[in-house]
Amino acid sequence: MRPKFRWRKTAKKPATTKSPTGTSTSCRIIRLCIQTAQASELRDLRESLAKGDKNAAEQQYRQAVSALDKAIQKGVLHENTASRYKARLSARVNALAAK
Repeated sequence: MRPKFRWRKTAKKPATTKSPTGTSTSCRIIRLCIQTAQASELRDLRESLAKGDKNAAEQQYRQAVSALDKAIQKGVLHENTASRYKARLSARVNALAAK
């Protein structure tokens, strides 16, 4: 005859084993804010380039470079990626200014 199965009561885990979700959540929110600001600056610059407005494009370029530099400092964006964005956007702004 088989013995009856008995459910074991599991011990509760101590509070120290819980993962620190507060820190990761706050870092994620900060990273998301920086990414959103960077993306909106780049979008505004691309829109002014599409319109062909030279003065607005130059002003938006300065703001976009500032947003990219902030993203580099916070570790959201790699330095080489940001320099690639800057080079391509500056070429487009200079081409617009040459017209």
